[in-house]
Amino acid sequence: MTKRTAVRAATTGALATLLLGLAPHAALAAPVPAPQAPARDGVAAARAAATDPATLETLARFFAAEQKRGAAAAAPGTAAAAPHIEGGTVPVYALSPDFVRGRAAVPVARLEFLASKAVAADGRTASVWTARRGGSWKVVNIASGDDETRYAAAGAARDASGTVFHEPQIDAWYLQRGDRIEPLDADARKAVGANGTTVDAYRKRVAKAYGDKLPGSAYDKRGEAGGYGPGSGTGGGTGPARAAGEPAARPPAEASAVTGDRLPVTAATTVAAAAALLALGLSATAALRRRRGR
Repeated sequence: MTKRTAVRAATTGALATLLLGLAPHAALAAPVPAPQAPARDGVAAARAAATDPATLETLARFFAAEQKRGAAAAAPGTAAAAPHIEGGTVPVYALSPDFVRGRAAVPVARLEFLASKAVAADGRTASVWTARRGGSWKVVNIASGDDETRYAAAGAARDASGTVFHEPQIDAWYLQRGDRIEPLDADARKAVGANGTTVDAYRKRVAKAYGDKLPGSAYDKRGEAGGYGPGSGTGGGTGPARAAGEPAARPPAEASAVTGDRLPVTAATTVAAAAALLALGLSATAALRRRRGR
């Protein structure tokens, strides 16, 4: 082997070693896919369900039931009490258990339901959740406040191509922009810092927090998922009603007349951070309830 050939071989070997060393880092830097967006006709059907007269009638009862103090609420069905749906219907994404498991090429969040903002005559707001059930879109819950549409708008104003998602275990809202996870509220800032973090760093955080509490885990089998299954004043469940340090959940919502279907587990988790692990599929059922008090 000539000196030139030896040098070339050595250089080639060094380059191969360098490339092999970079391969894992390149994999980590691969873009995370965006979650599946709802079809346009699905959004239209969900909005039709939210604006249906039966839904608006239930909203009137919902707002009337909330108004326990101060001036007496107008009778449901009157013009003064009639609520309306305002703005667009938006997809609501939540932290994906597959992402927590560390599976490759999965989105950070998955589509949970669609939300529409309802406004009462006195300006109070609520969020109407719609989900696909039996081949059609149905209203599955009404939650006080407008977090879903408000944070969707805040994220779109920052980057319309990003994905706004919720980490219900700590009631935090984020915007994913490429390889960055940015906070949209105080809970998210506490979790990832004011400037946000990388997708990979966020994956490590949620894997550490929830990785041993996924379906099939010992935690799950012991029934310690928390949440609000039927059977008690706060919704029951065999585990603790709320995580240590969490405020108590507010009373159940007066929204069960909307549909006979039980609230889907994935959607239910977005209501209260007290049901910290429901979003990861750890409870079979959940009762309708209002969003936690801040």
